[in-house]
Amino acid sequence: MEKRYEKTSLLDISPTPCPCGSARRAFADLPGSAASLHCVEIKQDSRVHYHVHHTEIYLILEGTGHMELDGEQVPVKPFDAVYIRPGCRHRAVGQLKVINIPIPAFDPADEYFD
Repeated sequence: MEKRYEKTSLLDISPTPCPCGSARRAFADLPGSAASLHCVEIKQDSRVHYHVHHTEIYLILEGTGHMELDGEQVPVKPFDAVYIRPGCRHRAVGQLKVINIPIPAFDPADEYFD
């Protein structure tokens, strides 16, 4: 029987530079993956960007700051969750640690900058 689950440790995944700082990306490379999960460390103000196809869910784990969402500054603190629809220009501002869940799984070709 084919295995119907995947398990990983984010600690075993090397951080990858991203517009937000650095991200440990789990499950992005699974064929047909419906979603991926990223632990993102925002060390500086990130670059405003958007996705045409991805919906993203951000869960703030540590730090305080704000999310810029279509030009609006929305304060965030630990355990706040933000649902970002395709086309919403967004970035995180402040020193934050977040879990980001892109749906479908992250594809770097779906990351756009103005």
